[in-house]
Amino acid sequence: PAVIIGTIILSLAVLHAVLYSVQASLIPELFGTRLRYSGASMGYQLASPLAGGAAPLIAASLFELAGEHGLEVVEDAAEAHGARYKGRRVGALGRIGAFSFYGNKIFTTGEGGALVTNDARLAERAVFLRDHAMDPKRRYYHPEVGFNYRMTNIQAALGCSQLEHAAEILRRRHALARAYDAGLAGISGLTWPVAMPWEESVCWMYSVLVEPDFGLDRDAVAAGLRARGVDSRPFFVPLHELPPYLDGGSYPVASALSRQGINLPSGTALSPDEIATVCGALRELANAAA
Repeated sequence: PAVIIGTIILSLAVLHAVLYSVQASLIPELFGTRLRYSGASMGYQLASPLAGGAAPLIAASLFELAGEHGLEVVEDAAEAHGARYKGRRVGALGRIGAFSFYGNKIFTTGEGGALVTNDARLAERAVFLRDHAMDPKRRYYHPEVGFNYRMTNIQAALGCSQLEHAAEILRRRHALARAYDAGLAGISGLTWPVAMPWEESVCWMYSVLVEPDFGLDRDAVAAGLRARGVDSRPFFVPLHELPPYLDGGSYPVASALSRQGINLPSGTALSPDEIATVCGALRELANAAA
């Protein structure tokens, strides 16, 4: 069995592989979650939308627990390109890491992604399966059922060209987050994660929680922003609320974050004036609701 750190994508992969999946991320330092082991699977009180790759919120206790029970750790590092946990690259903490190159990621090829591992045997196995499980020594002979998970050369070239500018892209993401920090300062009823000393975020999404004292709920804030020409996105629906993963459990922290969380515009190309516009719209909404 494997411990899965992540959201819907790896859960789907594990489900299709008929393995067991963790239903959420572990973020105890920030939100006081609980962790349990139940033989074949693990469960968490908090789903991962707030982490979202924006900060490597992986606790050492998870790896300790996995070791105690002979479990492997598989990381969903989808949006965490360049993030670090205690100086170590996110994606390289577990046995296997998975990155996404979907269009809204920091580095994108439009679709697709990559697996990373230090295990040569697993890497060879992944390369074999991604090409319809074709025998490398016998053309068009497929001894197993495989998958068409190959990336095109054009997609790879697009991704490689961005990696050449990785440092600059990440610098701009941090500048974007600092601009939001300054622009939203003093607005009552908005909460965002506190930077932890052991993590290096890549600021994939600038995410905030809309608390009751803002005067409007999250959906009303999103509607108000939209009316002012500013788009936004809600946090993900927790896995335990999705039909394929219903287990009868109650995960109130995950549910609360999903209802309150909103992702603000976070594109690398955003200008200071555009960020100021977003912050101004939120401040206007807060003043009107006061």
